Amino acid sequence: MTFAAPIWLLLWLLIGGLFWRNRRRAGRGIALRLPQDNALFGGSTWRARAQRRLVHLRWLALGLLVLAMARPQKKWEQEKVKADAVDIVLAIDISPSMLSKDFDPDRLTVAKRVATAFVEKRPYDRLSLVAFSAEAFTQCPLTTDRQVVQAFIRELQVGRLEDGTAIGMGLATAVNRLKDSPSRSKVVILLTDGENNSGYISPMQAAEIAHSLDVRVYTVGIGTEGIVMSPAQRLPDGSYAFAPRHMTFDTDLLRQIAQLTNGKFYRAYSEQDLEGIYDEIDRLEKTRIEVSTVRRTTDYFHWFISAAVVLLLLEILGRWWLLRTVTPGF
Repeated sequence: MTFAAPIWLLLWLLIGGLFWRNRRRAGRGIALRLPQDNALFGGSTWRARAQRRLVHLRWLALGLLVLAMARPQKKWEQEKVKADAVDIVLAIDISPSMLSKDFDPDRLTVAKRVATAFVEKRPYDRLSLVAFSAEAFTQCPLTTDRQVVQAFIRELQVGRLEDGTAIGMGLATAVNRLKDSPSRSKVVILLTDGENNSGYISPMQAAEIAHSLDVRVYTVGIGTEGIVMSPAQRLPDGSYAFAPRHMTFDTDLLRQIAQLTNGKFYRAYSEQDLEGIYDEIDRLEKTRIEVSTVRRTTDYFHWFISAAVVLLLLEILGRWWLLRTVTPGF
């Protein structure tokens, strides 16, 4: 609650001074009182007590009128957000090599953690999730529900698809999620850790399709090259046996995909590198937001005026009818 003209509240000081002065003079006035017969036996009657307090209604009414002059009001603000959103598909490699131990605890766990944090920063965008290894599938269609996307990211795990790395299939599936998108900005963030060795759509074919649909592709290569503890054999129970393996990386392919689609190629050798990459993509793909604020004010002065009028009417009614007296009241 605020006041549009709080300066009028200073009149309360004047009213308080007059009220105190009037009380001091009330005891020295000359009055002719006509008591009721039951007062002859001692004590004051309820009429006498009411008459002495009747004038308080007038002072209270004056206080309410001053409050009304200060214009009490409540201000409401409502923000309307108009966002030119970006449609983003996260294409994440879930091939067995993503369990390699050069990241703590492994590449996939770190990739999921950083991708989840990235999604949290995009409140107005539509996001989708595609997982791929030797084949690809859509884990989550385009949605503005960040919690749903984050939940699907956390559920990603190796072993759901046939072993291998089909970068072309992963990219083509991601682009397919965007082909009917009305958004003016369409983006794929493709994260992988190896070379393309599977799939019936080549990575460059998928990149050409993305280019024709104005889809920008940011390629992210995760992992170190050289000897790394990596899955070497799949056991009957579905788990993997680890052994030192020499890991290779096709950086030229990822760079060509990014260049063809007006995107950018990144290389992540650590979790800090990956966080920095997603932060840069977040800055590059800014969502244009227009925020309009609607302000509305509700005045309450009429309630105080109405209450003051009621009090004055009660004072007049009591003085000249119910508690009629010849004693001046002011």
